Amino acid sequence: MIFDVQVEVLLRPGIADPAGSTIERSLPTLGFDGVRDVRVGKSIRFSLDAADEAAARALAGDMCARFLTNPVIEDAVVSVAPAGGGS
Repeated sequence: MIFDVQVEVLLRPGIADPAGSTIERSLPTLGFDGVRDVRVGKSIRFSLDAADEAAARALAGDMCARFLTNPVIEDAVVSVAPAGGGS
């Protein structure tokens, strides 16, 4: 089966996020007050052929651990859905 996979990657709590800090400092100058705790991450989307959802989730998790993220400073949330079903 084909699965749609989405991986959301964010820096772990306590890791400096310079891009998030820059955005947070800039928003008030544009009239957007009260914004806090801005974190910038990345989203990775792909399709994956696997026997079932559990196998697809395991493959995506292995990809995160070995290549898509830096597990020392980043956390990933993996979403898996049958292709065409949205994720």
